[in-house]
Amino acid sequence: MSLDIIFENLPLYLSGAWTTFQLLLVSLLLGLLFAVPLGVLRSFRGSLVSRAVWVYTYVFRGTPMLVQLFLIYYGLAQFEWVQQSSLWPLLSSAWFCACLTFVLNTCAYTTEIIAGSIKALPSGEIEAAKSIGMSRWVMFRRIILPSALRRSLPAYSNEAIFMLHGTSLASIVTILDLTGAARVVNSAHYIPFSAFITAAVFYFLMTLTLVGLFHKAEARWLKPLMPR
Repeated sequence: MSLDIIFENLPLYLSGAWTTFQLLLVSLLLGLLFAVPLGVLRSFRGSLVSRAVWVYTYVFRGTPMLVQLFLIYYGLAQFEWVQQSSLWPLLSSAWFCACLTFVLNTCAYTTEIIAGSIKALPSGEIEAAKSIGMSRWVMFRRIILPSALRRSLPAYSNEAIFMLHGTSLASIVTILDLTGAARVVNSAHYIPFSAFITAAVFYFLMTLTLVGLFHKAEARWLKPLMPR
């Protein structure tokens, strides 16, 4: 380990870790925001809307995120009508394209997680809500959706961790995230082991933090629903 070089470049790693955190936060927040209504629509079995949502989730879960990032960042730029459109300032930005890719990807996985949790709800909860005269909207808002979101916490915690690791792809499109910082250090000093193991330590610490936060969330919101 070239500790002197690592300590010299520690501010670069910290800056990259902050960029990684920003990418993760934007991706998870926007992905969850869109996934909740899509998960509800996905749970309506047999409907045309449910099938359309299934196509979206199937495509993004069935293709590598790296390919999706290349198609959005490099692929769209080959069309002249895209370059001449009002969206070009956004689509020419590596940051925007990376966030868009991550949001679409994590939204697809989270949609299926929420839809699966809705379908797996105990029938007794739904029957109890119907017995007191709740409308479908009120039942979804006060019974089904809160219960499904709580039960989806373990699966969603895994998705959040996978998304954290997936943000490392952002360095491929010139974003100086944590992996990008390791690549800069390696290219300047040619110390691949030291450069990338330092990045791995940062990722490991961020993963431990995420796991701890989700364990606290599960203890608060999920544990009361577990059978005693």
